[in-house]
Amino acid sequence: MSRHCFRPAAALLAVCLASLAPGPAASDHPAAMPPAPPAVPHHALAMHGDPLYPPGFDHFAYADPQAPKGGMLSRAVVGSFDSLNPFIVRGQVAAGVRPYHFASLLARSWDEPFTLYGYVAETVAVPPDRSSVTFTLNPQARFHDGTPITVDDVVFTMETLRAHGRPSFRRNYDRIAAVERPGPRSVRFVFDETADRETPMILGLMPILSRDDYAERPFDRTTLEPPLGSGPYRIAEVEPGRRISFARVRDWWAADLPVFRGQFNFDTLRFDYYRDRDIALEAFKTGAYNFRREGSAETWTTDYEGPDIDAGLITMLALPHGRPSGLHGFVFNTRRPIFADRRVRRALGLAFDFEWVNRTLLYGQYDRITGMFTNSPLAPTGPPEGAELAMLAPFRDSLPAAVFGPPYEPPETDGSGRNRAQLREARRLLAEAGWTVRDGVLVSAASGAPFAFEILLRDVSQERLALAFAGNLHRLGITPSIRTVDSAQYANRTDSFDFDMTIAFWNVTLSPGAEQDFYWGSRSAAIPGTRNLAGVQEPAVDALIDRLEDAADYETLRAAAAALDRVIMHGHYVIPLHYLDRDLIAYRGDLQRVTDYRALYGTVVEAWWQPAE
Repeated sequence: MSRHCFRPAAALLAVCLASLAPGPAASDHPAAMPPAPPAVPHHALAMHGDPLYPPGFDHFAYADPQAPKGGMLSRAVVGSFDSLNPFIVRGQVAAGVRPYHFASLLARSWDEPFTLYGYVAETVAVPPDRSSVTFTLNPQARFHDGTPITVDDVVFTMETLRAHGRPSFRRNYDRIAAVERPGPRSVRFVFDETADRETPMILGLMPILSRDDYAERPFDRTTLEPPLGSGPYRIAEVEPGRRISFARVRDWWAADLPVFRGQFNFDTLRFDYYRDRDIALEAFKTGAYNFRREGSAETWTTDYEGPDIDAGLITMLALPHGRPSGLHGFVFNTRRPIFADRRVRRALGLAFDFEWVNRTLLYGQYDRITGMFTNSPLAPTGPPEGAELAMLAPFRDSLPAAVFGPPYEPPETDGSGRNRAQLREARRLLAEAGWTVRDGVLVSAASGAPFAFEILLRDVSQERLALAFAGNLHRLGITPSIRTVDSAQYANRTDSFDFDMTIAFWNVTLSPGAEQDFYWGSRSAAIPGTRNLAGVQEPAVDALIDRLEDAADYETLRAAAAALDRVIMHGHYVIPLHYLDRDLIAYRGDLQRVTDYRALYGTVVEAWWQPAE
């Protein structure tokens, strides 16, 4: 395939797991564990099919290996930070620490749904039964102080993250039954019966910590003291809550690996923090930073004006991508009794007039999200059938009948803002659920308690959406309170599920897996810091996530993803909002990128550069 082309998402959905085998190995637990099945070392690891890039490839097609080094890329972040530890629940971690300061065993390709290539591990081996994964470390791998990355560091990282890391680390690494050392540079993780086909991939993305560095510092606390890293950049400057800068490691050991050739070209990366998006945009217009990924199409349409834009000093790009929409919307915390009834959640969803919001507030720039996998081949189509229906059938009695019909479609209005037909249906559903209107206020027919809740926000730009929603809720006899808090308070409250409703976003990939348990699984519902904000505890969801994680082929993966999408959306846990099928990017100066090739996931800023003076 020529690098001078664009391949649609559907064409890339078959990716790899090579049959992957070193010989006999000494084990840390020789009496307890049987010998590992045969596996063959390979340059890449993926889920289904073959890797896009063969052994010995030179560079990713979205990077230019001749790109010069130098210059600075500066970006804005809205909020604040108080920690440089991205691996624990406590604290607000500064932007960029994990991807730039730390290295991982394997590295992603943004040109494939989910394929990983050699990084700290130069080869990876997985046996046909996927009962283990073996990583052989690159002998050149080094921390920033020049000390080698060893098997001891890898084992220390796994044990530390499993014991003290974020819930996602603990959940995934609890599947490791034993650790073996086949050789001085090799480590094998042997899995227990709870592991699935994606577990080797998850281990491949494990960031590597220095065992010696943490011998003198506690791991499970927030800190502003830079830890020892091994990634392409090191933390250079920290102004708590205001700015963090990274300096390119000029003798970085991995700079010439095929996965990074032509990437990480800027000498300095800087993230400046601002109180809100409006202030951040105005700062960009005045030259305070030089790269901006705009998340608001209405802002893009109305607010990108000024002398520097008129003079051509700022370039604006709209770059299409092949990513799924993810799920963005108002989420109900079903731990709250008023939202426990699906009829109530559906009724409130009917009160949101997306067509009016899109026309009057969003300048008609967006499409409505219909599920997690909108804009991708994983989205459900028609009634479930075949493998998808077989996965759903055991739960027919406990799931809404709508799950077995057409895919979820949000209610469509005439865009008038009054939403009369939908509000009539909403009143009927609320009455069915035991709510009635008295003196213009919706109250419980049994107790007389008013239907009252708070919409928690973390950004003033979300207030327009919340106020538009509140207008129609008022017609139902509901007057929600709207509260916007700073990023630290928002994180504390959502991490502990201390909210009624909020606006949230769940990112998904074209190869969904273990993260879905973190988003929707019953196992995550009671664990602080997970993304199961809705408090979903549904056996069908758990079973579908298990099928997703264990999918042996793409068709099974697609069926499980579509079925999960149906159950979540017809469960009305989220009132979906909107998405863009393009990235909106503005930059100052003469930044450059590969323009004759587009990666599946969109532009990769790590492959941009600044021409030499």
